[in-house]
Amino acid sequence: MAAVPLVVAGIALAVFFAGRAEKKKKGRVFRTVFLCIFITVLLLAEVFTYFGGFGTGESADPEEFAKYAETVQSLTIPEGVRVVALGEASHGNSEFQQLKLDVFQLLVENEGVKAFALEGDFGGCEMVNRYIHGGTGTAEEAAANIGFAIYRTDEMAALISYMREYNEKAPKGEDLRFYGFDMQRGLYTYQLLLEECEKLRVSAAKIEPLVTGEDWNPEYDYPQRQAHFEQIKALLAAKEESDLGVHLAEMLIQNCQLNSGEGTSAEYISLRDSFMKENTLWILEQEEKLGRECIFVSGHNGHVEKVTGYENMGGLLYEELEDDYYVIGTDFYKTTCNLPRGRNGNRTNQTFYSYDPLAKAAKRAGFNICWLDFSKIPEDSSLKQYTADYIYNGSLGEGYNLIIRTIPMSYRVFENPEMAYDSMLYVSEGTPTRIKQAK
Repeated sequence: MAAVPLVVAGIALAVFFAGRAEKKKKGRVFRTVFLCIFITVLLLAEVFTYFGGFGTGESADPEEFAKYAETVQSLTIPEGVRVVALGEASHGNSEFQQLKLDVFQLLVENEGVKAFALEGDFGGCEMVNRYIHGGTGTAEEAAANIGFAIYRTDEMAALISYMREYNEKAPKGEDLRFYGFDMQRGLYTYQLLLEECEKLRVSAAKIEPLVTGEDWNPEYDYPQRQAHFEQIKALLAAKEESDLGVHLAEMLIQNCQLNSGEGTSAEYISLRDSFMKENTLWILEQEEKLGRECIFVSGHNGHVEKVTGYENMGGLLYEELEDDYYVIGTDFYKTTCNLPRGRNGNRTNQTFYSYDPLAKAAKRAGFNICWLDFSKIPEDSSLKQYTADYIYNGSLGEGYNLIIRTIPMSYRVFENPEMAYDSMLYVSEGTPTRIKQAK
């Protein structure tokens, strides 16, 4: 049914112009041209319908859904899990940001998790880690150190405040730690590397010229920077207790490789995810050295889910950890999302609908936010046809344009929920985050 308006419009357009062409005695040429237009419109209509159409799609049975849906506070994870990942269908929704704190707090209180790892640069997140261990400033300033606008929010400040308050009362050795596993920016990581070099008495002369003032020195391109960081890494690796220093150097090498300008956009995405997987395993290793068995990871659905169209972080982690990797996905029925528009830094709030029959059932069943554990759904339940088959989920990144506004399939992903996630959190109506101005 979603294709009907396009079909009607195509027919009307073709008939109108074909008639005019006949009057101008150029009928044959114009008829051919607009016949092609008509066929193109039909094909596009079919494509749009195949990829989710323009409506909100069908709904799973809301009564059946309500039998198995639970509150967020009911969320549990299986024994033996080493990495719990929480995805978000968009970065720009208040509810998905708030769920970071809600889920992490449950894991801290019920599962003994002490580490929070974010889709943010290691250096910026280490600044947050210092703040939650008694550092100066405010939670808002700490959040701004992460470097991305999506984290300059009240929700992230609340998460950081919770971790600081917890640490103020925690016994020695029971403190919470804040990590980043991304590498897209590197200035804070560079500063930390200089600190490690000084502490371990390793000469940083090779890398000191790479930064002038508060930015990278333009006289050095990425391959040149990488060569210097590799030299420092080798010097640090020869030292005892240099694990952090080596990791800092490695993160900066990753930054250089990622931003060297070589490769396609898809290769950039795959390379970044492969680095994030390695960095997550490093964080897990550090926590296990402290006697902690599980870490909590937060990022976009597309990074943490277990299967996608490219080798993403979650898929790579699942290959290595198997059932020790547990993923909680998210989706919305309706969302008003905060997104950047253009290159000038302006942001806009825009409304979208997913095509997810489970999210629609959550809405119709009266849930604002709920948790669905796929392992608890019996084979004979009508929900199984949706959780175990391919459906469309909402997926919004950091960008907004005319294509996203007019073509729903551009922000919907076709995937099998049970293959991608172990459970999901559904938000019926998402509200936008409020991004604070950078100071």
